[in-house]
Amino acid sequence: MASDCEPALSQAESRNPTLERYLGALRDAKNDSEQFAALLLVTKAVKAGDIDAKTRRRIFDAVGFTFPNRLLTTKEAPDGCPDHVLRALGVALLACFCSDPELAAHPQVLNKIPILSAILTTRGDPDDAARRSMIDDTYQCLTAVAGTPRGPRHLIAGGTVSALCQAYLGHGYGFDQALALLVGLLAAAEAQCWKEAEPELLAVLRGLSEDFQKAEDASKFELCQLLPLFLPPTTVPTECLRDLQAGLARILGSKLSSWQRNPALKLAARLAHACGSEWIPAGGSGGKFLALLVNLACVEVRLALEEPGAEVKEDVVTACYALMELGIHECTRVEQPLLKEPQKVQLVSIMKEAIGAVIHYLQQVGPEKQKEPFVFASVRILGAWLAEETSSLRKEVCQLLPFLVRYAKSLYEEAEEAGDLSQQVANLAISPTPPGPSWPGDALRLLLPGWCHLTAEDGPREILIKEGAPSLLCQYFLQQWELTSPGHDTSVLPDSVEIGLQTCCHIFLNLVVTAPGLIKRDACFTSLMNTLMTSLPSLVQQKGRLLLAANVATLGLLMARLLSTSPALQGTPASRGFFAAAILFLSQSHVARASPGAEQATLALAPDYEGVWADLQELWFLGMQAFTGCVPLLPWLAPAALRSRWPQELLQLLGSVSPTSVKPEMVAAYQGVLVELARANRLCREAMRLQAGEETASHYRMAALEQCLSEP
Repeated sequence: MASDCEPALSQAESRNPTLERYLGALRDAKNDSEQFAALLLVTKAVKAGDIDAKTRRRIFDAVGFTFPNRLLTTKEAPDGCPDHVLRALGVALLACFCSDPELAAHPQVLNKIPILSAILTTRGDPDDAARRSMIDDTYQCLTAVAGTPRGPRHLIAGGTVSALCQAYLGHGYGFDQALALLVGLLAAAEAQCWKEAEPELLAVLRGLSEDFQKAEDASKFELCQLLPLFLPPTTVPTECLRDLQAGLARILGSKLSSWQRNPALKLAARLAHACGSEWIPAGGSGGKFLALLVNLACVEVRLALEEPGAEVKEDVVTACYALMELGIHECTRVEQPLLKEPQKVQLVSIMKEAIGAVIHYLQQVGPEKQKEPFVFASVRILGAWLAEETSSLRKEVCQLLPFLVRYAKSLYEEAEEAGDLSQQVANLAISPTPPGPSWPGDALRLLLPGWCHLTAEDGPREILIKEGAPSLLCQYFLQQWELTSPGHDTSVLPDSVEIGLQTCCHIFLNLVVTAPGLIKRDACFTSLMNTLMTSLPSLVQQKGRLLLAANVATLGLLMARLLSTSPALQGTPASRGFFAAAILFLSQSHVARASPGAEQATLALAPDYEGVWADLQELWFLGMQAFTGCVPLLPWLAPAALRSRWPQELLQLLGSVSPTSVKPEMVAAYQGVLVELARANRLCREAMRLQAGEETASHYRMAALEQCLSEP
């Protein structure tokens, strides 16, 4: 029979004379019946023993795709021939071809994927040997395609994932092969698999979770290794979480060897990454289980990182880091905590020892290892700890700070637009293969909260300044700020970007207060001030970004006091725009609110400020104080404030509300601003007098303002 490619058959003497004879018969066949008979003989010979790649290619050259295509698509079988026999023969030939990787990626194989997938879901006699053989051949074809570079994508597009799920759930012949192939496809293209077949994959997850919860034999340890791959990128069904937690509790509550325990810890870590603590039941049993998880994780970390020369199983230790991070979160949780106070105290002590081991490990890290995922994961857990606790292990942390600054700087300089590595770190916890030799990441984001605490302390702050951390943070802030500027879609920015910017502002605020000389002499802060001035006017207009605007406004006002002699602050358009925006932020925080039956309105928070005032009020008071300090240093500022009508409107607001509704600290803040404006500018004093300033000052017992306004 002529093939599609029409190559000549090799004349080399075959080592399989029987196969050679059958190929000759196939070659000499004169009609479909003779071809069909010859093909049966060829496939029988192929299955009877091993054949080498050269022989497989000769079979393909003799057969080609035309006849297998007809076998797979024919609707009617000859009389007396079962319907699936022709299709089985076609699949057997494809299986033979697919053992050659080049042929497995051939378009004529790829376009059979829907047919092969349909075979897996076709019902038939489970005891039919021919049908079983066809199913085996089908899995062989699909597995061969999956092993090609673009094979998984073609399989997913051809409906194979859904078919494999149905085959597995039906528990018919070959269902174990279906599961194995599903695992491979999920490992190769998880997101695409879930996009194409989410309902079916969730059904498989439910079945696996139920099996896991019920398993009493060694299969539960095998399921521990499989289940992380079947956790969806979206919400995990509640019944699955319940079964998974129950199964893990039974495993981890027993005495286990490391090969039994480690997969369970990795599964728990994936659940922690995906669901936080939502998968752990409330109440005493949930608290005990969480404490057990974190305890086991800390022990594993110490054993891995403290033992000299010990082989570090990075995937297991990274999983333990995820569980420790969950422990840190739960130990600081106030509302509806899973842990009781004695449990928290005990866990903090245990985690402190494990963090000590992490610090010890990082102290040994050389430059050649700094791009490795496990080092990043170790820095991440240390950052999570420092975000909540800096008083313990202070000496060790201070000793490590130079490394942390150099490490963060190295990664930042290598990848200025580094992405979020959380998912990759999670993948490391379940995958034996690290994701690539070079792994640049945003380590600064992980360290910012801890550095915010440390810059408030003399010793750590001096180390950070000496190592160049302030300059690095300024560069980082400016780079991250670019992501929020016009031209970028801020709606798709991760929350971590805005949180990181706010935390940077808090660090800079610490430096402004504790190291003012640094702000004046380091040129990076001049660049930072310029960015704050140009950015605030548009920022205060944006809905939902009030907290970031508060940080930028307050930081800019405090820095303006220190940089008041800078040419950029001498009434330039940028400086005028900044102070106008700062006044807008400070002046719109409170309004007069009328109450039914009350004679006078009361001072109340403006609607936009109500939801964030708990996080905002300290910045607001600090901003008022900083603005007050800027007025005598910048002669143009008082006239600008007068043109904005802030002093007049402020007096009008105070005059329209009951003095008893204004807290003493608010009175002090308002008086500070009004007094400095009045002292700095005669026109301000006159405008305040016209707004009944002296009378208002008397009502609120603002003695300094009353005296200032009584002067010429």
